[in-house]
Amino acid sequence: MATALLWLAIVATLPLYAQQQKEHTLGSLWPKVEENYPGVGAKTSAIDAAKFNQRAVKGNMLPQVIAQAQNTYGTYEGSAGAFFPQAGFFNVSGSAVPLDGSYTAANTFGSAILQWEVFSFGKLRKQNEAAGALYDKSVSDKDAYLLNLKKTLSERYIGLLYNDAKLQWTEKNAERLDDIRKITSGLSASGLRPSADSLLAASSYVQAMGERDKWFGFKNAAYIKLLELYGNDTVNYTASTNRFGNPAENDLNKVNTNNPTHPILDALHKQSEYYTLSGEAQKRSSLPSINLLGGYAYRGTGISPNGTVSGAWKDGFNNTTNNFLAGIGITWNLTSLHTNRMKGEQLFKEAESTKLLQSQYQQAMQADLSALQAKIIQQYEQLQKTRLAVRQSQDAYNMYLARYKSGLITLSELLQIRILLEQAENAHIEASRDYWVLLAYEAELTADFDFLFNNL
Repeated sequence: MATALLWLAIVATLPLYAQQQKEHTLGSLWPKVEENYPGVGAKTSAIDAAKFNQRAVKGNMLPQVIAQAQNTYGTYEGSAGAFFPQAGFFNVSGSAVPLDGSYTAANTFGSAILQWEVFSFGKLRKQNEAAGALYDKSVSDKDAYLLNLKKTLSERYIGLLYNDAKLQWTEKNAERLDDIRKITSGLSASGLRPSADSLLAASSYVQAMGERDKWFGFKNAAYIKLLELYGNDTVNYTASTNRFGNPAENDLNKVNTNNPTHPILDALHKQSEYYTLSGEAQKRSSLPSINLLGGYAYRGTGISPNGTVSGAWKDGFNNTTNNFLAGIGITWNLTSLHTNRMKGEQLFKEAESTKLLQSQYQQAMQADLSALQAKIIQQYEQLQKTRLAVRQSQDAYNMYLARYKSGLITLSELLQIRILLEQAENAHIEASRDYWVLLAYEAELTADFDFLFNNL
């Protein structure tokens, strides 16, 4: 029974352990980065701002209501003749009866004007469409930013693994040189080796420790840069250190084609649409507007119907009159015919420039994808060869170390063999870094980070 319970416990914990190991990948960092990085929040706020702008533009299609209320105290001198009306005001004829009493009077006035642009020759509709295109562009801008942020996260994670591999490489070199130093010290003490060999081994060991200190600082700096994106105090990358030098096999023979819905291309397309619709709205602004008008005015004054004037403030609410106005009007700014047309043509040229820029990006991305595919294939081949070279160099070094212990070769010969091993290990680390960087660049061009996030 105890054995059965033990096996059940092992079977139950294995999937959990496997799941925890699987979570420690580059992809496990991304949800945290996307949730907490301030740059993502800035793009989200820009989308919200564009949404509010779209609603505000739609509000221009609703009737506009203007209300005012005032209470004044002043003179009431008047003169006969016409006046030039301004928008929102209408004339009310009054009595010309001579006035007696105070030279000043209090007045109360309140009015409300309703103006509804019922026909604008498509101007408001184009403005609404341009606002919608601006909102779509802000969404595409966020997608393009997230794509670039994924690449930045990948590059910093690869940089951390590269510096960590360099640190482990220098530590291995230091351990090997420490073993040589100890062996040489024993042989020198027994008189089998000259004292110079002991000093040379010690010097090589000290140099290796200095190199180790340098890469320790580089690794810490790369770790800090990664935490700037991740936001937490720690990142578990131990499972990725082995995958860094032993990458999973990728489909190297696949043919990558440019994705027309790539976020960068889509953002440029939306920007071109926005310029085009804004240009059409700008040109239509030169056309007239037809408005329905309605108004109501309330007025009180200290001047009585018989012409007596009261200077008391409270009498400014007496002798009230009520007036209303209803009608239809047309407004046409003739001066803007030329300027709005020029502004519209400018926006059309901006749209054309953005469209050409989109075509340029599309051609460049396709060329880069084709070139990357050739590079990745050869880089993977180099990686396999450097891994084999490291294994062979390690075996050769162990053989020469045994011969050195037996006194068959000199210290200088052993150190030369160690340098060859060191070079082979360093070449494998460099090849691993270059391979993953190429995959990150390919993932950005294809907007597909699945393989990189799940296998590193």
